[in-house]
Amino acid sequence: MDTAQRYRAFATREAHRHSAIYEELAGRVADDEELIALIDRLPVPKRQPNLLLATVRFLGGPVTNHRAFRSWVITHWDQVSTTMRQRRTQTNEPGRCATLLPLLASLPQPLALIEVGASAGLCLYPDRYQYRYDDRPPLGPSASPVSLTCRTTGHPPLPERLPTVVRRAGVDLDPLDVRDADDMRWLECLVWPEQRDRLDRLRNAARIARAEPPHLVRGDLNQVLPELVSRVPRGATPVVFHSAVLVYLPSEARSVFTETMRRMPGHWITNEGPHILPTVEARLPRPAPPDRAVFALALDEQPLAFTGPHGQWVDWF
Repeated sequence: MDTAQRYRAFATREAHRHSAIYEELAGRVADDEELIALIDRLPVPKRQPNLLLATVRFLGGPVTNHRAFRSWVITHWDQVSTTMRQRRTQTNEPGRCATLLPLLASLPQPLALIEVGASAGLCLYPDRYQYRYDDRPPLGPSASPVSLTCRTTGHPPLPERLPTVVRRAGVDLDPLDVRDADDMRWLECLVWPEQRDRLDRLRNAARIARAEPPHLVRGDLNQVLPELVSRVPRGATPVVFHSAVLVYLPSEARSVFTETMRRMPGHWITNEGPHILPTVEARLPRPAPPDRAVFALALDEQPLAFTGPHGQWVDWF
């Protein structure tokens, strides 16, 4: 897709029904030749709608009125483009743990979790959150400040108990620190404006992480991952997982990563767009819904479900 198509798809497939503000802004940007020309000056990976919208909010610009947004972006483009080059779309949505949990709980315990593209590592605490699947009784610690709600179809193997986690580690090109106010503000700007529940969830998950910070390593995943796996405690099951990460890798790096994972001990959980990994796409039992953004959840390249991008639902195959 070119840039205009990318913004239009974001408006109709991702923001629609979830953020009226972002749906309108992204749709207007898609039809604005001047704004598209500015965005096209950036490297392709930096033209993402989420990155532009979060940057404007991070810099104090307006997002609730298109005319004010457009004028502000054009006037402050040097500052906007500099920030977009420096920052990354590092949405750290703990709600995704609700779609990962059935897999994590089914593996041999205890687990050593290693997240690729970890951001601030908030998805490394699946055992510290409470879960509400449909009308079932809540699962997990009642005192947890984070309660995750997830709708299900297709009878996923919902666990009766949470996994046991003995190590939490991650790799990211630019890890974020939950103890750093600037990093936390960037994370908050990546949450869409109307989604107050997601913002509260992010802040509460950060409280949990600050009490026991994960081991996050700065670096390229293909270089760092083997060392992280080698440090897994004896007797623990290594579990490498990631959500919405591989889309940002060039195809060559993605292929290298796939081959690396096939040689690794333990298990590999992917929660990515349905077309990101060819082996997963080829094994899908049915096409992905064409009218909304979905992820394909897979264990060791075997697809098991479609999931909501923020963990809000799971459709088990």
